[in-house]
Amino acid sequence: MKWNKIISDKIFQSTTSLVQTISKWKESKDKIVFTNGCFDILHLGHIDYLTKAADLGNRLIIGVNTDYSVSKIKGPSRPIIEESTRLAKLASFAFVDAVILFGEKTPIELIKSLGPDILVKGGDYSLQTIVGADFIKNSGGEVVVIPFLDGHSSTNYINNIKQS
Repeated sequence: MKWNKIISDKIFQSTTSLVQTISKWKESKDKIVFTNGCFDILHLGHIDYLTKAADLGNRLIIGVNTDYSVSKIKGPSRPIIEESTRLAKLASFAFVDAVILFGEKTPIELIKSLGPDILVKGGDYSLQTIVGADFIKNSGGEVVVIPFLDGHSSTNYINNIKQS
């Protein structure tokens, strides 16, 4: 699907093109924040988490799991929302600067390629369980865990819909 320019300019089709953009941002001394996830059923918890992540720097990049990888992580009934729509929804937020798909089991190669200043994950992670945390710390970066907004999770929303 073809999105308008505001959205399409934020959806990167290749790591190479995103790395080139990040280089320009870093030349301007922008602090680059990276997070990743499925973002299947976008809800208030995601928005809270992502806005707090964006507040940590100047540019927020989101790595988004492909449909195939979501299915491997969450099970065969997921994702509910297909990847191009998940990308467009995330790219539509003013506080998001770039989104990119990744299909690997973890985002470690993407993190190494992008080299963000700050790596952020949600409250279901600890500093010891965040993929790429050691790489970011060894590169002089920061790793941040943002607590969950109570009562908001995709699984809860899906279960509520099933019960209705």
